[in-house]
Amino acid sequence: MYIRVKRNKSTYFIQCEPTETALSIKQKLHSIIDQPPSNQQLVLLATNDVLEDSKTLADQKVENDSIVALALRKGILLILLLIMILSTISPCLSDDDEFEEVFIARPEDFMSSS
Repeated sequence: MYIRVKRNKSTYFIQCEPTETALSIKQKLHSIIDQPPSNQQLVLLATNDVLEDSKTLADQKVENDSIVALALRKGILLILLLIMILSTISPCLSDDDEFEEVFIARPEDFMSSS
């Protein structure tokens, strides 16, 4: 099966099995978006439930062609930008469990009103 993982204006098609865990999906995303699983939060859009890392996709009602939203830990993007600009910085990441709001772009977001 496959699921669609969406973040802002991006969609990632992830091939997976119902027996895989949410953590397994995060690990697959890590290779695509270069964000560790600990900085990712997956939300099943059909129910708005946050997927638990240790549970299987089937246990959490994730089915073929499900849409899952990806949220990243707040502040991590700024830290990564600083690392890119000043490669000598060793960032201190807070573990406050705060994630960004889920935002999925819709077709109407791209249409201009006249």
